[in-house]
Amino acid sequence: MSLLENIRSPRDLKTLDAEELTELAEEIRHFLIHAVARTGGHLGPNLGVVELTIALHRSFDSPADRILWDTGHQSYVHKLLTGRQDFSKLRGKGGLSGYPSREESEHDVIENSHASTVLGWADGLAKANQVLGRWNRHVVAVIGDGALTGGMAWEALNNIAAAKDRQLIIVVNDNERSYAPTIGGLADHLATLRTTDGYERALSWGKDAVQGLPLIGKPLYESLHGAKKGFKDAFAPQGMFEDLGLKYLGPIDGHDIDAVESALRRAKRFHGPVLVHCRTEKGRGYQPALEDDADRFHTVGVIDPLTSLPLAPSAGRSWTSVFGDEMLAIGAERPDVVAITAAMLHPVGLTKFAEAYPDRVWDVGIAEQHGAVSAAGLATGGLHPVFAVYATFLNRAFDQVLMDVALHKCGVTFVLDRAGVTGTDGPSHNGMWDMSLLQVVPGLRIAAPRDADQLRAQLREAVEVEDAPTVIRFPKENVGEPVPALARAGGMDVIARPGPGEDEAQVLLVAVGTMAGVCLEAAALLAARGTPCTVVDPRWVKPVDPALPPLAARHRLVAVVEDNSRTGGVGWAVGQALRDADVDVPLRTFGIPEQFLPHAKRGEVLADLGLTPAEIAGRISAALARRAAPAGGDEAPARGAAPAPARTQAPAARKKTPAPARTQAAGAPAAVKENDDA
Repeated sequence: MSLLENIRSPRDLKTLDAEELTELAEEIRHFLIHAVARTGGHLGPNLGVVELTIALHRSFDSPADRILWDTGHQSYVHKLLTGRQDFSKLRGKGGLSGYPSREESEHDVIENSHASTVLGWADGLAKANQVLGRWNRHVVAVIGDGALTGGMAWEALNNIAAAKDRQLIIVVNDNERSYAPTIGGLADHLATLRTTDGYERALSWGKDAVQGLPLIGKPLYESLHGAKKGFKDAFAPQGMFEDLGLKYLGPIDGHDIDAVESALRRAKRFHGPVLVHCRTEKGRGYQPALEDDADRFHTVGVIDPLTSLPLAPSAGRSWTSVFGDEMLAIGAERPDVVAITAAMLHPVGLTKFAEAYPDRVWDVGIAEQHGAVSAAGLATGGLHPVFAVYATFLNRAFDQVLMDVALHKCGVTFVLDRAGVTGTDGPSHNGMWDMSLLQVVPGLRIAAPRDADQLRAQLREAVEVEDAPTVIRFPKENVGEPVPALARAGGMDVIARPGPGEDEAQVLLVAVGTMAGVCLEAAALLAARGTPCTVVDPRWVKPVDPALPPLAARHRLVAVVEDNSRTGGVGWAVGQALRDADVDVPLRTFGIPEQFLPHAKRGEVLADLGLTPAEIAGRISAALARRAAPAGGDEAPARGAAPAPARTQAPAARKKTPAPARTQAAGAPAAVKENDDA
C-alpha cells in the first residue's frame, strides 16, 4: 500500500519522517497528473502546492485550526490529505467538487472560488476566536500572489493589521501567476522580495555571530538593528507589509517542507498577524505544464497524461474564439476600440487583440471594480472600451456598472463569457445572474446572440453605441450551427413559424440566446401535437423590443426560455412589457430557479432544470390545457394598465453615423414593424 493510501486525515502526516514526506509528495503529484487527466480540472495550481499543503497540515490541527483557501483552485492536495481520494468523478455529477465544499468535509471552511476574499473570511474568524476566548485556535489563510492584486485583499489587510494580538497567519503562495503571469505594482514588489534569499541568510548568520560575542554581543546587535532595518527596507522592501503592522517571514522555498514548517512554527509563536511568503512553481513535476507559457496548465480537459494532448478533439469553435477573432477585425477598423481584462487575457479570448495592439489592451489584475471604473474613464476620454470578463465575475462590479458607467452614459461594452450554466466549475462560476442584475440599470442594453453570425453582428452593433453601456453574453461551449432568420418583427428575428397552409400559431416562444436551438426543437414537438408555434430571437433582450407585445397578442400563450435566473430575468421583463401594453396573454417562463446549482456537465444541469425540448413542450401543452382554470405564479396572465411608452423603451443611442438597423436592435424608439408572416 502506498503512503498516500494510508493518509486518512491530517493526523497521519505527523508520524512521517523527512524521507517519507518526500516520497509522499511524489506520490501526490503522480496521482494528480493521472487523476485530473481522466476528468479535467485545475492541474497546474495543485502541482505547485504539494509540499506547502503537507507542511500546513503538519503544522496545524485542522479542523480546530481553520485553514482557508482563496479561490480554491489549489485545494486538491488538501482534499487528498483530508480523506478524499476518489477523484473518479471530479467536478462531475455526484463526484468531488473542484473547490472546497462544506458538504464534503469538516476541513473545508469556505466554498470560495472567487478570488481575493479569503483574508476577509480570516479576519472574521480570527475575531470570533478572540471574542469567544479560543486562544489556542489559529486561522490560516492561503492566498496567491495573483489574488493579492484584488482590492478586497488590501481592505482586509488594513483591518487584520489593526489588532496586534490576533492569531492569524497569511500564507502567500507566490508562483508569479494567477491564470497568467501576475502583473502590477504588487507583482514587482514580490519579485524584489524573491531576490533576497542570500541577504536573509547573511543577516541570520550575522545576528548569531554578533550576539555570540562575549559581553558586547547583545548591546552591539541592538545598536546595529536600526541601521539594519533601514538597509533592509531599501534592499528588500518587505517593509510594505511590516509598515501595515504585519510580521513578515520569507521569502521561503515553498517546496522545502522543513523550511515551510519552520516558518509556520515561528508564525504560531508570534501570537499576532504574520505573513509567510512562500515561493512555489505552478505545474511543478509535470514538464508539459512547465512548458505551457500561457497558464502552466491552470485548467485542463481530458488529456493523455503522457503526451498532455486532448483525448477528445474539439467538436467545433468556441464562442470565446469567435469573439476574439471579431475583436481583432474590429480593432483593425476602429483605432478607438480598446480592451480590458481582469487577469484573464487568454481565457476571455483577447490574446490575438493584445498581440496586434499591445498598447490598446490593459490587464487590471483581479480587480473587476477598478476595471469597470477605468473603462468609464476611457470612454469619457474618447475611446470605446470592451471589458471582457466572466459573467459571474461581473457581479463584483455591479455598483460600478450602475453608478460609474451607466449614470455617466459611458459607451462601454461588457462582453460576458461563461454566461448561463457553466456546469463543472460549480455554483460560484455559473453566469446565471447577469441578466437579472443588469435589468435594473437604466439605459443599459443586453444582447444574447444565438450563433456565431449574431455574435459578430451584435458586437459590432454594441461598439457603435456611444451614450450607454452595452452587454454581450455567451456560454462556455462550442458554437452550434447557424440559425437563419425567416423574417423580422421589429428588431427581433423570427426563426420559426407555421408553414403555408398550416393553422395560425398558438404559442409564441421567445428564445434567449443559445436557447434558440432548444426552442426550435420544442416548437417542432408542439407542432406535431397540433400546436403551431412562432419562435422569435429578441437579439437585444434589454430593453424588450416594442414589437413583442403586439406580436404576443396574436397568440394564446407566450413562453420565454432563458439560461438565467427566472427572478428578474428576461421572462420577468417580458411580463412587465406585456402588462405595460395591456396585453392579456398567459405567460410561461423557463429558466433557473433561485438556488445554487451543483457541479455537473452543462447538459446535465439544463436537463435537471427542465430546460430541454421535451420538458418545455410538455409544460406548455399542460399550461394550454389548464388555461381555463385560475392560474398563478409564473402562469398568471400579464395584466395591468399601460403607462407611457417611455417606461418600456430605452433612450435613443447617439451615434456617429445613423444606422437604423443598429438603432432598432439596440432598443431605440422605432415604429413597430408588423410582419405578415410572423
